[in-house]
Amino acid sequence: MATAFWNRAQDRQQDGFWSSGHVPTLIAAFLYFDLAFMVWVLLGPLAPEIARTLALTPAEKGLMVATPTLAGAVLRVVNGLLVDRIGPKRSGTISQIIVIAGLLTAWLAGVTSFAGTLALGVILGFAGASFAIALPLASRWYSPQHQGKAMGIAGMGNSGTVLAALFAPLLAKTFGWNAVLGLACIPLTVVLVVYQLIARDAPNRPAPKSLAEYLHPLKSADAWWLMGFYSVTFGGFVGLAASLPIYFTDRFGLTPVVAGYCTAACVFAGSLVRPLGGALADRIGGVKALTAVFAAAAAALVGVSMAPTVGAAMGLFVLAMLALGVGNGSVFQLVPQRFAEEIGVMTGLVGMAGGVGGFYLASSLGIAKQLTGSFSPGFLIFAGLAGIACLGITIVKYSWRRHWGAAEGVRI
Repeated sequence: MATAFWNRAQDRQQDGFWSSGHVPTLIAAFLYFDLAFMVWVLLGPLAPEIARTLALTPAEKGLMVATPTLAGAVLRVVNGLLVDRIGPKRSGTISQIIVIAGLLTAWLAGVTSFAGTLALGVILGFAGASFAIALPLASRWYSPQHQGKAMGIAGMGNSGTVLAALFAPLLAKTFGWNAVLGLACIPLTVVLVVYQLIARDAPNRPAPKSLAEYLHPLKSADAWWLMGFYSVTFGGFVGLAASLPIYFTDRFGLTPVVAGYCTAACVFAGSLVRPLGGALADRIGGVKALTAVFAAAAAALVGVSMAPTVGAAMGLFVLAMLALGVGNGSVFQLVPQRFAEEIGVMTGLVGMAGGVGGFYLASSLGIAKQLTGSFSPGFLIFAGLAGIACLGITIVKYSWRRHWGAAEGVRI
């Protein structure tokens, strides 16, 4: 029955988005990604309380919130391989169980040292690796004309960072930060049940490949360009999401709860526009969208480095997050146009690059604060990377448009 549905969808590519794929799976992918993303960045909103309890230095705080990002980056490649080997639904189930078990263990045993926070960060990396599962789970049900929208909606699960920023500091204030680790398992378990009930693997899953075939995309310069672009867009988004609670408490003396509200407002902006970024890229092309994204992000981060007040900083962070959110959707409008047959592993590789970018930003902000007493150098360097990405997209756009041979109706 699923195969018949898919064939009808393929025959009616001109139909609207909602009638061209499998909506329950799209919803399941969003929910799974949303809750996984919530716990992936959980150490960020809890960082002020954890740092006070464990007497962490600024560099240690930066490394603590960056560790889940780096672990998630590495594990995204593993999940990309698993998705093509055993399917996205089964891969997502395995990862979610690992995360729930790890959080329960940390809650019951307690986290009492800096090394313990790093170990927990590695476990939370499995939640961050959900990216390489949720996007193929959703996108394989949709035709090329709708890839930007499908992957944008599934990818909007990065709004889970808003949930973490809003509720983790409040729960930590009421019950203690260690209890938050156990409480997070409740919504994770509920979503896992829903995921099992409504998610379906698309019937057009590619046949398993050898390891050498999985790594074949790395022979293409296009893969490295896409990875580099995503290391800026997604790396900037997740790096800021993890670091802003520390920034607002250290820079302006806000309480963890108020810093959480400020972080949630900034992160919500970037999360909300991700599907709009995919839709915009479908309409005008990912190249045009990314060119504007990198320029706007660079300008906003330079402004952040000089922001004198909370209000000014928040306004510039919102602008940066809006640009980076659009960029996230735009990159993944381009990926399936170039690597349709290797979408699983490319999702993992590109997602890994995004995680590496997030690790760099979060850790470099902590190091900059410890060495110079200011976060500004970290923001300025990342703004420079956005400027380099803007130059890079300008260099490759003519070759991409000439050689990719996109499907009719798809803009690059």
